Amino acid sequence: MENSLYVALSRQVGLDEKMAIVANNIANINTPGYRAQNMVFSEFLADPKGLKDPLSEVLDYGQYQSTAPGAIRTTENPLDVALDGPGYMGIQTAEGPAYSRNGRLSLNVNRELVNAAGLPVMDEGGNAISVPADAKEIIIAEDGSVSSQNGVIGKIKIVTFANEQDMEAKGNGVYITAQAEQPAENTRIIQGAYEESNVQAVLEMTRMIETSRAFQGTQNMLQSEHDRQRTMIQRLTRAG
Repeated sequence: MENSLYVALSRQVGLDEKMAIVANNIANINTPGYRAQNMVFSEFLADPKGLKDPLSEVLDYGQYQSTAPGAIRTTENPLDVALDGPGYMGIQTAEGPAYSRNGRLSLNVNRELVNAAGLPVMDEGGNAISVPADAKEIIIAEDGSVSSQNGVIGKIKIVTFANEQDMEAKGNGVYITAQAEQPAENTRIIQGAYEESNVQAVLEMTRMIETSRAFQGTQNMLQSEHDRQRTMIQRLTRAG
């Protein structure tokens, strides 16, 4: 196989991964607190046998998330919360602690405060926050304190991290990380609202079209190279 085919195929692999990320962004346009993902490409120098010079191929190095905040939508629902600042809420999962900015909260059958996926929201001690059955109203303060008419029930864990790009998305607006938690000093909670996804629909649709065209252009180049090689072989065969 010609070197140009290796290079073109590496580009198609990268474009395929980029298309998957763009499609996932579009699918999460209406997911509260979702952060748009983007592809990172780099040059990969292959060292094919029998050649002096290395091949410069495309490597889908990884991805990063946009940390721009989404718009705040007011709902007047007392269980909805929006995080104004860089913080994340602590969430309990079967695999351990996770973090989210999805503020569409509710109460489960045990009257625990849970997120949209039914996962309990953690208090500062890492435990679920249970609302008493006699609570007539729920007040969530800017610092995350949850109260009823009878007093404070608990306090939502709000933390930040040194590097948000090291947080791994696990779906449903939930992230995990091995980083140490830091106090969210510059984050406040807004009750009766939630943060929308920061995905820009027009931008993502444009990226999808551009990626599709780039993939098709590379496919056309591969077909042209295939035709060139076939013609060359046919001529060499007739000449022999």
